[in-house]
Amino acid sequence: MSFAKVFRTRSFRDVRQALLEREEIALVDVREEDPHARSHPLFAANLPLSRLELDAPVRLPRLAVPIVVFDDGEGLAERAAERLEELGYTHVTLLEGGLQGWRDAGGELFKDVNVPSKAFGELVESERHTPSMPPSQVQALLDREANVVVLDARRYDEYHTMNIPGSISVPGAELVLRARQIAPDPATRIIVNCAGRTRGIIGAQSLINAGVPNPVAALRNGTMGWTLAGQALAHGSSRRFDPHVDDHVRLVSADAARNVANRARVGRTSRDEARRWAGEAVRTVYRFDVRTPEEYEAGHVPGFRSAPGGQLVQETDMFAPVRGARVILADNDGVRANMTASWLAQMNIEVYVVDGLMPADFAEKSSGPSARHAPTPPAVDELTPTELRTLLQSPGTAVLDFTTSANYVEHHIPGAWFVIRSNLEQALLKLPAAQRYVLTCGSSLLARFAAPEVVALTGKPVQVLSGGTNAWIDADLPLEIGETRMASPRIDRYRRPYEGTDNAREAMNAYLEWEYGLVAQLGRDGTHGFHVI
Repeated sequence: MSFAKVFRTRSFRDVRQALLEREEIALVDVREEDPHARSHPLFAANLPLSRLELDAPVRLPRLAVPIVVFDDGEGLAERAAERLEELGYTHVTLLEGGLQGWRDAGGELFKDVNVPSKAFGELVESERHTPSMPPSQVQALLDREANVVVLDARRYDEYHTMNIPGSISVPGAELVLRARQIAPDPATRIIVNCAGRTRGIIGAQSLINAGVPNPVAALRNGTMGWTLAGQALAHGSSRRFDPHVDDHVRLVSADAARNVANRARVGRTSRDEARRWAGEAVRTVYRFDVRTPEEYEAGHVPGFRSAPGGQLVQETDMFAPVRGARVILADNDGVRANMTASWLAQMNIEVYVVDGLMPADFAEKSSGPSARHAPTPPAVDELTPTELRTLLQSPGTAVLDFTTSANYVEHHIPGAWFVIRSNLEQALLKLPAAQRYVLTCGSSLLARFAAPEVVALTGKPVQVLSGGTNAWIDADLPLEIGETRMASPRIDRYRRPYEGTDNAREAMNAYLEWEYGLVAQLGRDGTHGFHVI
């Protein structure tokens, strides 16, 4: 008889002490994103069990990093701990008592996603009294064609979905570099918006910190506030900043950004030292290129991942989930890395900017560095889209799609079942009897990891679609849309109240009320170490 391994545990008190002392620690919630968003500790990073082989090597790059795994009694944590050890991690423990243990010990619990960044944004507004303007006042300025520009600090795809009419897409890290050129008249009022509050507050305060001479304010409560005020949003807009920056503007912005970084006590490093640090086994090191994705694709410093600065500040828990890690930033102008670093330093992150980079250093044109410890996918029996189409003309074949629920609803192979891998055993019970199983996802990479598990649970032949659903689409084969055959619940993604165009007023109001309360929650939690310059 075989016995499951018994893992050591770490207590709430031990984890809290590590956070306070800035020791390296990865507090990992292995549930899916929706249950994670309902309740978790402040610095818990969401790495679902269903995707660990894909996500852990990128987000937890050092095999000796101390990892504390938890769930809320679903039985996922032990499975995740075993899988992490199989991936080579050497310091894996369980949170004593799981989420309930944290709660019972008096630990503060937070809702939503990207909470450290959102709480920090609220703290910035509270301490710096960042100016804001209500939607009605901004609308009045636009209606009378006043000397005002509205800059949208979100990702371009978010802006394109819905935006303030007449606004320009200028993602957060670009604001200090671009604002003086977009609004050269210092009398022009600059309004910075996002969907809710955080990126608008941080964006507006970035311009103020960098000494931009214009009057600056955040749009109070962003596009949600705009909608709640009964004002119409635009859709499908494509106004973006001019990629060319005047040399004088660039130099002035770079000098201002470095001064802000110095005030925040950002560290400095070189290309060679950053490479040497990344090769050491004693510290977790993240290296990020904080320019736009387009610039990154055109050429970047080897070893650096793309993390546009505004999103890096907004999603620190996603990009750099190890608290106490070393973060290194690069750009080619001295503006975006320094401004981004200034915020990370205030968030109690050890952060450095690479100085002295030359154009020749940005020579790498790959999609990004491969994870050093990425596992080799299992060998599987594959079939082509054409072969699968032939199989589906007769009964007996069940297609399991392990993509995200959003992708599945958008399009999937006709007859396929949506399955979350960590929910596989329960999902299979909902399927009709099958003679064989064919697995897919977008590329079939995740499906390859799931294949041995389907074999073990069913005892039936299992194949993987070569190239995944993407190959099926490229073969111009038919697709199905909608929430058909959902063998697993849609818990892999939390529906954000500030996304999309059909959110209920009650959900938006509740979200804003929650944000207003984050500063008080930070005080009760006491582990953040944030400081605002």
